[in-house]
Amino acid sequence: MKNMNSIVVLDAQTVGDNSVFNRFSDFGSLTIYGTTTKDERIAHIGNASIIITNKVIIDAFIMDSCPQIRLICLTATGMNNVDLEYASKKGIVVKNVAGYSTESVAQHTFAMFLSLLHSIEYYNSYVKNKEYSNQQLFTHIGPGYWQLQDKTWGIIGLGTIGKRVAQIAQVFGAQIIYYSTSGKNYNSQYTQVSLQELLIKSDVVSIHAPLNEQTLGLIGIDELQHMKPHAYIINVGRGGIVNENDLAGALQKNIIAGACLDVMQQEPIDETSPLLNPKIAHKIIITPHVAWISKEALQTLIDCVYNHVKEFVKKEL
Repeated sequence: MKNMNSIVVLDAQTVGDNSVFNRFSDFGSLTIYGTTTKDERIAHIGNASIIITNKVIIDAFIMDSCPQIRLICLTATGMNNVDLEYASKKGIVVKNVAGYSTESVAQHTFAMFLSLLHSIEYYNSYVKNKEYSNQQLFTHIGPGYWQLQDKTWGIIGLGTIGKRVAQIAQVFGAQIIYYSTSGKNYNSQYTQVSLQELLIKSDVVSIHAPLNEQTLGLIGIDELQHMKPHAYIINVGRGGIVNENDLAGALQKNIIAGACLDVMQQEPIDETSPLLNPKIAHKIIITPHVAWISKEALQTLIDCVYNHVKEFVKKEL
């Protein structure tokens, strides 16, 4: 029964070493591709009945061209890369993985923010460039920083990750307010406010929302101008929620103090992006969509996908 299944991994490199998928051979013949371009999809899928992918687009064209597909497993939470409606019509099961990276993303949120707030790159360079060694005072105040205690942390998107960030921010002594992008979420632990009120009151704004009709372009220059001059904005939700041109302009004009981004409108980021302007380099931290990749999160992700395939194969026995 095992050998009746043909399994293909289309973009293994998105979750690290190809070897993490070796155990999927428990369920049949296994083919692993590091990457798959749009034009390579049909050739790479071949006769596979089970597809494992992160970002490869599986649309109606692919499903019609590869009618043997029975299961699509996504190594991600987002399912926008699959035409879910058409998959349902074709009787194809689609599985994603939710909740695997909550701790990882929350931790990365604070790693970026505290590094920027505390000017860690500046102070580290000050010491390693031997400027500290050549001064007389025991300290170098430099740009300085402010405390989170008694400040207001505004959260856009109070889902699982947003709630975890709220808990951590409270440990630092911050007050929490939130804005529900769907208008449906309510949490009695925290104060729900309008987007404008959140931007006006917050010293830190962190975004943990999905990209949809309600959030596309949610934060532009009009919204940024509501923020405090010393405030920071963090986006670990999805690129496209923040207008990057407006953000770069706001940083250059000192409308806000800084920004931390792990997601961008285009990934990889275009080398001509205004966010890479050297004039604002000290005000922004950008990481290449890595908030979700802690070792523990990746292990949990692969374990969940493995279990999805296991359950599917078991049902077909």
